[in-house]
Amino acid sequence: MISLRDIHKSYDSLEVVKGVNLDVTPGEIMAIVGPSGAGKTTLLQIMGTLDRPDSGTVSYDGVDVASMSDSRLARFRNASIGFVFQFHQLLPEFSVLENVAMPALIGGTSRKEAFARAKELIDYLGIAERATHRPAQLSGGERQRAAVARALVNRPSVVLADEPSGSLDSHNRMELHKLFFDLRRDMGQTFVIVTHDESLAADCDRVVHMTDGTICNITQSNSLSNPASR
Repeated sequence: MISLRDIHKSYDSLEVVKGVNLDVTPGEIMAIVGPSGAGKTTLLQIMGTLDRPDSGTVSYDGVDVASMSDSRLARFRNASIGFVFQFHQLLPEFSVLENVAMPALIGGTSRKEAFARAKELIDYLGIAERATHRPAQLSGGERQRAAVARALVNRPSVVLADEPSGSLDSHNRMELHKLFFDLRRDMGQTFVIVTHDESLAADCDRVVHMTDGTICNITQSNSLSNPASR
């Protein structure tokens, strides 16, 4: 589904990603781990088309997206990739329902259809009673659930998450981890997650270990089960 080939990226004289090759398969939950400065977030941003590599190719289903124009790339990103960030990045002046529907509206979906899809996801994620609240009125766990709903509203091929549980307490971290596996089970969703959370990484199908801009090891789980059922 996603193929990265010989990805290089530098900022000024510092080479941050050094010839990375990686494939992501449909329905997979992959973790990318490593020390600070290893190149994890840069690689995720390149995978998500938020940044362009200096060299190498980023392909989705055989299409090299790194060669797309900025306008075409923006349309592709909106339709095909969902993002979840550590601090949710919800727009404070809008309600949960409006925040979740926003990517669909930007993509040209009708208001009726966008809000219907947003409500469906909010219901699934257990925050229906918070639909009209603004982000400041939500708990940390509720804000991240809203961010996950927003990432899913356009039915993306993949959700890319950068330290999604980093700002949550232990209870909400466990709930968020379970949610990722529930979404894979119920919707076939693919996730690539940059994390320092060892418990989340251990539950993923594959763990990509990075250091100094390269992949030093890839380990594979012996189980694809929801961690909550173990």
